[in-house]
Amino acid sequence: MGKTLAEKQEVVADLRSALSKSQMVMVIDYAGLSVAEITKLRKQLRPVGTLCKTTKNTLMKKAIANEAKWQAISDLLKGTSACLFVESDIAATLKAYQTFQKEIKKTELRGGVFDGRAFAPDQIKAVAELPSREELLAKIAGLVNAVPSRLAGSVNGVPQALGRAINEVPASLARAVKAMQEQKASAN
Repeated sequence: MGKTLAEKQEVVADLRSALSKSQMVMVIDYAGLSVAEITKLRKQLRPVGTLCKTTKNTLMKKAIANEAKWQAISDLLKGTSACLFVESDIAATLKAYQTFQKEIKKTELRGGVFDGRAFAPDQIKAVAELPSREELLAKIAGLVNAVPSRLAGSVNGVPQALGRAINEVPASLARAVKAMQEQKASAN
């Protein structure tokens, strides 16, 4: 038995809520997945801040009807569609999905929408190869910490060089005086 109008409206409201919290929405074909497998996918995606929802394409189209930012999703909604609502780390979501896909081999990424633009599966997979947010922050922190260390090394080197130069002045002055004396002696 189908859902009542009130239940459908509640599903559409839930989808709109998920869309409002999302940075990106990816659409996958989940045909052939068992309930246990789709549950496993949901569990793998939850820790990286992604919600996986399966719904009728018509209900998803109603959820995006007044949202210009998400209109491109309608082209991806064909057949059995599951939407991955990415709330935080896009690269981590892609890596978690790819791990699941390699293991199960029954799903296919159709594409995604980010900032109102549709992305093909190969474009989305390229994002997965980028370093995660945490890796980038660690690299930036390492670079920021390296600057004071190098600066301290340079600052410490200035007094040492100055000390060597000051120590060299009497010796070079003595050499200059000796050279002048030798020059006078050879001239006489």
